[in-house]
Amino acid sequence: MIKNNPIGLVDSGIGGLTVVKEAQKQLPNEQLIYIGDTARMPYGPKSEQEVIDYTFQMANYLINEQNIKMLVIACNTATARALSKLQQKLSIPVVGVIEPGAEAAVSASKNNKIGLIATQGTVSSHVYSKKMLTLNPNIEIFAQAEPDFVALVENNNFLSLEAHDIVMQHLSTLKMENIDTLILGCTHFPLLATYIQEAVGSGVTLVDSGAKTVDVMTRYLEQMNLRSEITYSHDNDIYNTTGDLNIFNTIASSWLEREHELDVRHLNIVDNHLEDEK
Repeated sequence: MIKNNPIGLVDSGIGGLTVVKEAQKQLPNEQLIYIGDTARMPYGPKSEQEVIDYTFQMANYLINEQNIKMLVIACNTATARALSKLQQKLSIPVVGVIEPGAEAAVSASKNNKIGLIATQGTVSSHVYSKKMLTLNPNIEIFAQAEPDFVALVENNNFLSLEAHDIVMQHLSTLKMENIDTLILGCTHFPLLATYIQEAVGSGVTLVDSGAKTVDVMTRYLEQMNLRSEITYSHDNDIYNTTGDLNIFNTIASSWLEREHELDVRHLNIVDNHLEDEK
């Protein structure tokens, strides 16, 4: 029965695990299958077509090999570049992380000054700005790309003194803009949330676009009658990476805080598709 099939989540690396963590809290009966394309990250500087191609490769693997019932693009850059195309081509519901974050930020802001930190690809696409301005044309948006933040997370360096200093330095100008809301427009960034909050001040509301996405996932499951009738408890979740298995496992195990050992697998990039490692 399709409602008992897993939900697939894809990201350029490990950042999308922030969405997984929230989904594990809110959707206890669903099985999640995740792909982090760490071999080809970061997606931010890559061309639009490259990001589209990579995202479709992950989607096709999850549909053809894992029979997923829903696809979540747990990556802001991939959402900006590929969401509409995936929604047009796929027969299953496809959810992105940008619209929920934009809506939450507009709702949270009191002074209409909203900051956005994201990858260069997401900033250049202006998708957050377009969405927020349709909701409130009086919004002022202060956006800046933070590729170094992605590297800190992917290199498992996000709790270091170096990470603290980089975040404080990079966000000093943003703090001067008198924003009252800041969108963490990359799913990697919640792992740096403590430092980010310190950098912009306690009076600024941080909006985790990935966490807000789980609310949309839940709504889709209800509306389309796709709630699982099996309790998976998330010990059955599967994690795939195209890159270093040990680094992925170390960060994922620490961040997700699961009691059972994670089922982490390696996927090979072969021509224009992904396949299980034999």
